[in-house]
Amino acid sequence: MAEIKWTKQAADDFESIMQFIALDSEHYAQLFAADIIEVIERLSEFPESGRTVPEVHMNEIREVLFGNYRIIYRFKKDIVEILTIYHGSRILDPKKLN
Repeated sequence: MAEIKWTKQAADDFESIMQFIALDSEHYAQLFAADIIEVIERLSEFPESGRTVPEVHMNEIREVLFGNYRIIYRFKKDIVEILTIYHGSRILDPKKLN
């Protein structure tokens, strides 16, 4: 089972998304948060379940999709490092995945 770690960028992204959703509904923000956490926790058991990120072409940088969001992570050995949570309509800058 892999350990889950969050980068500061990913934690900030998560917080920003939650605040945005909460502007309309605190309830739906909490539901969304629970669902995102569940998807990320599943990565501890299935860390290679995500696809490689097309913009990066590096096997250790992977993503899982959840609704309109891309959960981008790095998998090495026994660690899943959440790099960012990104809205799919935005252009991903691969330089920000370090």
